[in-house]
Amino acid sequence: MPSDAREEILSRLWSAPRRGVSVRPALPPLPDLSFGLEQMIDKFSSDLTALAGSVHRVRSRPEALDRLTEVARQEDLTRVVVSSDPLIASLDLVDWGRRTGIRVFSAADYGDRDSFRRAVFDEAQAGITGADYALSESGTLVLAHRREQARLISLAPILHIALVPVESFRPVYESVTREVFEGREPVPSQLTFITGPSLTGDIRGIPFRGMHGPRRVIAILIGA
Repeated sequence: MPSDAREEILSRLWSAPRRGVSVRPALPPLPDLSFGLEQMIDKFSSDLTALAGSVHRVRSRPEALDRLTEVARQEDLTRVVVSSDPLIASLDLVDWGRRTGIRVFSAADYGDRDSFRRAVFDEAQAGITGADYALSESGTLVLAHRREQARLISLAPILHIALVPVESFRPVYESVTREVFEGREPVPSQLTFITGPSLTGDIRGIPFRGMHGPRRVIAILIGA
């Protein structure tokens, strides 16, 4: 599309009259809405495990690194790609990789999108990200992406490892969407909802894991 046509379309959209804000209906009395933190964690862990994911729980970020080391050894990981979200940045996984003999790379290590994309698909054995929210309703992880964050990290490698602070737990989807779009600044460019490993039945109706995303999801919950 020519740039002038694009600008004209965008200009029309921005200048169109805005409708009044619609009032959302009240949520029905869902059981999860009355859950305390431990109940939400138990429900999340049960649901994710039922979906062939796995859950670990640690008390602190140093313990999270120790558990990550255990997971990496169990999975024979030698090359991982990591996100740039605040939790992952605070853990200094590049230094962790030096100490454990694991090559750790991120989008910042590549000069263009194509070379990074090839590395994520062809080299990374696992993608490691934080999670902005965890939903007890369905065992779902929610990643709120800033514009500079690469979404492929949780989608392309065959193993996704998510580090999840326990304070990020919410009972239902509506809790997250309301918090993100009504109270969060800036609004993220993308939201990724991850409910267990990738699963499809497109090929002759036979369920197959990992066709369009990770075959396995591991969540490490951080916090007492």
